[in-house]
Amino acid sequence: MAYHADRPHPPGLRPVAITGAGILTSMGADWAGNAAGFRAGRTAFRPVTLFDVSRQRVGTAGQVDLPDSLPGIGRREWLRMDRGTRMALIACQEALAMAGLSGGAMPVVVGTSAAAMPVGEQYYLQATTGTSQRRQLSRVETYQPQYQMAAMMRALDVQGPLRIVSNACASGANAIGHAFQMVSEGKTDRVLAGGYDALCQLVFAGFDSLQALSPSGIPRPFDAVRDGLAIGEGAGFVVVESLDAAKARGAEPLARILSYAAATDIHHLTQPHPEGDAALATMGRATRAAGLVPEQIDYINSHGTGTPLNDVAEANAITRWAGEAAGKIKLSSTKSAIGHLLGGAGSVESVICLIALKEQFLPASLGVREIDPAVKFDLVQTPRETAVQTVLTNSFGFGGANATLIFQQER
Repeated sequence: MAYHADRPHPPGLRPVAITGAGILTSMGADWAGNAAGFRAGRTAFRPVTLFDVSRQRVGTAGQVDLPDSLPGIGRREWLRMDRGTRMALIACQEALAMAGLSGGAMPVVVGTSAAAMPVGEQYYLQATTGTSQRRQLSRVETYQPQYQMAAMMRALDVQGPLRIVSNACASGANAIGHAFQMVSEGKTDRVLAGGYDALCQLVFAGFDSLQALSPSGIPRPFDAVRDGLAIGEGAGFVVVESLDAAKARGAEPLARILSYAAATDIHHLTQPHPEGDAALATMGRATRAAGLVPEQIDYINSHGTGTPLNDVAEANAITRWAGEAAGKIKLSSTKSAIGHLLGGAGSVESVICLIALKEQFLPASLGVREIDPAVKFDLVQTPRETAVQTVLTNSFGFGGANATLIFQQER
């Protein structure tokens, strides 16, 4: 349930905290590595080595360096997991450790877009070019995202219902938003939630064929002459917990989740509404549900892909949402540093927001040479040390899927 503009914030909802967070991107393998990279204003794009990109317009991406094994995980168990699940496992381990949990009973909500697509690619290659059918049945089984996530839960010793959200590039934000609703409405005390996606040839070639990728390999969100996005990979997970349950076990909250809203504009299969109608709706609903006005938002981590249509639509939506306060809104797109993580984008960017709250700095929109005229807000172009108390993150996907989450520093 997303909160609607014509309905006040429902009474009786429990305060919700985040007690642990884990992140893995091309910038770093954990919270510390990502915090250091974003604070220094680094980019993390490199040549793609996972598959052949010689026939593509673009050959770089936010590719992650994955370890060959993981302490506490059996070698056979590790090898059975696809690349994306390994990333999710690493992020989940960090989130649980930060929350002071070692598995246990809790629901798991996961957002993903490509899921185990590389396994499907292996199946196709074997079916069309190989003679042996060995392992094909195994590939059919492990191609299913629920199989992969169940394997991850066993490795983490987490028991509970599993829900998978696949809603394009809003998936990771939807997963955290759904966890927030479950906890705030008293359906459970805690949820492990987040999202992930790994690089795969089919998705990479698909975006390239749409000419959505920046030919230079460097995205420039909100630049007047931006020319496309860059693909990234990684995972972001959080432990979403009722504030009372966290306090009862002596856990220290990282932040509060104040609100979540989702909407669709039903405008076009791949293009956002030019005026950002659904983005306006989610930002408006989320701020009203949190009892806030736009000028009380200290920072927005934007969807900001670097594509010509997306950025101007989001800029228009923010200007309509903030009104006269637009010039005071500080905003950046961290996709300029790590790329677009597709189904994992919203969850990874949520963790980046938590880093901003905890570390008290704003990450930057890098590579901007000339700011687009549609930008009426304060575009953060270099990392900025500043007081940060309340942050908002936007996630938009193909088909008009839009989601907004608001986090606040725990006082």
